[in-house]
Amino acid sequence: MSQNISETAETPKALSENLAKEYSATEKVPHSEARNMTFIDMFATWIGANANNGTWYIGGVVAGCSFGGALAVTLIANPIAYLFMALVGYMGYKAGTSTMALTRPAFGVRGSSLPTLVNLTSFIGWTAVNTFIAAISISFLLKDSLGWAAFGEKNSAKSMIVGILIMSVLHLASISLGHRSVKMIERIGMILVAVLGIWETIVVLQNVSLSQIIHWRPTASLSLPFGTAVDTMAAFSLAWVTAIAEFTRYTKKKTSATVAPMLGANIGLFWFAFVGIIATIAAAITSGTYDPNNSDPSTIASKLGLGWLALIVIVITSTTANAINLMAAGISLTNLTKKVKAMPALWIVTVFAVLLTFVPLLFGSFLDSFIAFLDYLGMVLGPLIGIMVTDFFLVKKRVYEVPEFERVDGKYWFSGGIHWGAFIAWASGVIVYLLIHNLPFFTASIGATYPALILSGVIYWILSSFRK
Repeated sequence: MSQNISETAETPKALSENLAKEYSATEKVPHSEARNMTFIDMFATWIGANANNGTWYIGGVVAGCSFGGALAVTLIANPIAYLFMALVGYMGYKAGTSTMALTRPAFGVRGSSLPTLVNLTSFIGWTAVNTFIAAISISFLLKDSLGWAAFGEKNSAKSMIVGILIMSVLHLASISLGHRSVKMIERIGMILVAVLGIWETIVVLQNVSLSQIIHWRPTASLSLPFGTAVDTMAAFSLAWVTAIAEFTRYTKKKTSATVAPMLGANIGLFWFAFVGIIATIAAAITSGTYDPNNSDPSTIASKLGLGWLALIVIVITSTTANAINLMAAGISLTNLTKKVKAMPALWIVTVFAVLLTFVPLLFGSFLDSFIAFLDYLGMVLGPLIGIMVTDFFLVKKRVYEVPEFERVDGKYWFSGGIHWGAFIAWASGVIVYLLIHNLPFFTASIGATYPALILSGVIYWILSSFRK
C-alpha cells in the first residue's frame, strides 16, 4: 500500500474500530477512497500468498509423481483453481462484500453460516499447517543450540511443543500490529522467502544435475498416483478462493480483482512448488531414500546443509504467510455472529489454530494429517465454489442486491433464511467426491475434486431453474 508504517500507527482502540469497520463481513465497500488496492498491490499480495513454505511443502509431496508428473500436475490443477479464484474475485469487486457474505444469495441469510463455518475451519487449519512447518525449523535450531532432538528423531516432542509455543507468540504479536503493518511485514517476508528459494535452487543444482532430477523415480510403494496429486494440488489452491473477495472488494478496476490475483497466485505457486519438487528429489538422490514425510522445507534445508539462517527465514516467512489465513478466519467468524468484533475474532481464531497445531503430534505423522486436511478441503470447498460461481454468473446474471444480504424475509431469505436447494447441491457434490475419490480411474487421471465441483454447480443450476 502507499502509506508507510509511521503514517498508519494505531492505538489498540483505534485499531479495533478500524478493523471492525474495514473487515465487516457484509458491509458494502463503496467505489471511493476505500477501494485503494491497485493491480500491483493485488499482484504482489497473491505472489506472497503462495511464495511460502506451504507451497514448498506441497511441491515435495507431489514429487511422488516423479519430476515430470509433479510438474504436469502443477501446471494443470492450479490454473483451473485460480480461474475460479478470478471469478469469485470479480464477485467481490462487483458486490463490494466479503467472500462468505457472497454465499448468502445462494445459501440464504442464515444458510450461509455453514459455508462460513467450513471456511473458518479451513483457514484455521492452514494457520496450523504453516505453524507446524515453522516449529520444525525451530526444532532444528534447538538441536544445534541445546542438543534437543529435532523433528523426525526420537523424543522430538519437547522441541516441537516449544517450537509451536514460540510460533504462537509470534502470531499473536503480528496480528496485534494491525492490518497495515502486517501487510508491510508480508512484503518483507516475501523478499526473504524469495532469496531462500533462489539460494536453495542454486545449492540443489550444484550438488545434483537437472538430468538426474528429471530421470529420478520413486519406489512403487511411495509413488503418488496422478489423479491423487491433482486432488492434493486442487485442494491446496481452491482454499484461496474463499478468501479472495476480502481483497478484491477494495480494488478500483476489474483487472485488479481478476487478472492480478490469478497471475500472482500462479507465479508464486509455480515458483515455490518447483523449488519443493527439485529440493525433495535432490535430497532423495543424495541420501538414497525418498520419504514424503520429510519433504518439509526445514528437513530439506538441513539435509542440504543450508544452516541456521535458512531455518530462521522459514520461521519468519511462516509467520507472514499466516497473516492472510488469520484475517480470513477472523472475517469468517464475524460473519457467523455480530457479537464478536473484528479484533477479538482475530485473537480467538489464533488461539484455536495454536491448539490445532498439536494434532499432528498426537497422530504421529504430519504428512498423514496434512493429506487428511487436504481431502477434507477438496471434498467441501470444491462443491461450495461450484455453487457460488453458478449462482452469480448463471442464476443471478451477475447482479446481487447487497442491502438484501441481511434482510429478514427479503430476497435472499428463502425458507426460514435457508435455501435448501443449495444444500442439496452441496451435499450431492460431497457424496460424489466420497464415491469416486478412491476409484482407480479417478486416482490415475483427473481426481475427484473438479468433477465434484462441476456436478454440484450443474445440480444447483437445475434446482434453481425449477424454483423459478
